[in-house]
Amino acid sequence: MSPSRTPIQRRQTSPVTVGSVTIGALSPIVVQSMTNTDTADVEATVRQVAELALAGSELVRITVNHESAAKAVPAIREALDAQGCDVPLVGDFHFNGHRLLTDYPECAVALAKYRINPGNVGAGEKRDSQFATMIELACRYDRPVRIGVNWGSLDQEVVARMMDENARSARPKDGDQIMREAMVESAISSAERAMELGLPKSRIILSCKMSGVQDLISVYRLLAARGDYALHLGLTEAGMGSKGIVASTAALAVLLQEGIGDTIRVSLTPAPGESRTREVVVAQEILQSMGLRSFAPMVTACPGCGRTTSDTFQHLAQNIQTYLRDQMPVWRTQYPGVETMQVAVMGCVVNGPGESKHANIGISLPGSGERPSAPVYVDGEKVATLKGDGIADQFKRMVDEYIESRYGDRPGVGP
Repeated sequence: MSPSRTPIQRRQTSPVTVGSVTIGALSPIVVQSMTNTDTADVEATVRQVAELALAGSELVRITVNHESAAKAVPAIREALDAQGCDVPLVGDFHFNGHRLLTDYPECAVALAKYRINPGNVGAGEKRDSQFATMIELACRYDRPVRIGVNWGSLDQEVVARMMDENARSARPKDGDQIMREAMVESAISSAERAMELGLPKSRIILSCKMSGVQDLISVYRLLAARGDYALHLGLTEAGMGSKGIVASTAALAVLLQEGIGDTIRVSLTPAPGESRTREVVVAQEILQSMGLRSFAPMVTACPGCGRTTSDTFQHLAQNIQTYLRDQMPVWRTQYPGVETMQVAVMGCVVNGPGESKHANIGISLPGSGERPSAPVYVDGEKVATLKGDGIADQFKRMVDEYIESRYGDRPGVGP
């Protein structure tokens, strides 16, 4: 079996309840995502929310940007409930949230949480009154709020004030540092104002999203030092493909390792035609790779070298990994604990047998030439040698049998 890991010491934060989900207070770090459908299109939005929830998104945020979107939210909630999909919905408000929540109380009730951007609530006196309206509505409907500051829409009045103060300082800081401090100041001052208006800390989540890895790390370190608010992590505008995945992982991993973060989103730009669910899988794999949560059996596979002269083990590894993840919606309810299982699919004799023995169940192809003949190890012991063209199906049957015997009789446990 794999060696044990030293657990990460997480930062203690104030708990926030969003529907059936608890964020903070050392609860499991919550994975969330956001739709990219027109919310007014009820059918498309319901379909995408359900897909994201099935993939493992524990909260799903939807855009509420105009009257038709606000009108659609209750119907979306009703349709999801009819499907047995109880994932909490978060309303994403900018510019006109105070009016939409006031004019459409059914929308306010159907949402489990409201996201407010202090930089887009309004300007001057309007900003104060419109922010107050949204907080008062959150108090009325007993809803938590994420105060989400964003680098691209930072409150310019806060920036101007802090820049002026810095210019008068005997030892002025550089502009980038002031901008990072302004992000934190906007979040903290908005949270303090929300509490003055009656919203308890137990219903406040903060975020300060940046598009640069080092900026994000710096801002969240500052933010974490300013109080015990529950924090939402995410690198905004992360980008597409490997760039978005690498940048998000680099930023989030550092913060998570330091115990910072209670809920995360990986903001990937999908390739044309690509499923929105990829960002959910990436977020899960970040948490699982760091030993913070388990979502699906992890596959250990070697990269291949000159000893692996065909792509047999690559196809096998892909086949097995896809199979494991596809089965998880069923396995999650039938076999509690299966998400912690380790599977190895190795390509040659150098590290193959050792890695296979460390896994719960592993298979090791022989190496050069890769004739279809491979030993299988279960809990460290060799139990079979698979041969022929049907190795993948044979190994999947062995995985199924192992899961049934190992996890089938275990009593159900909570998430």
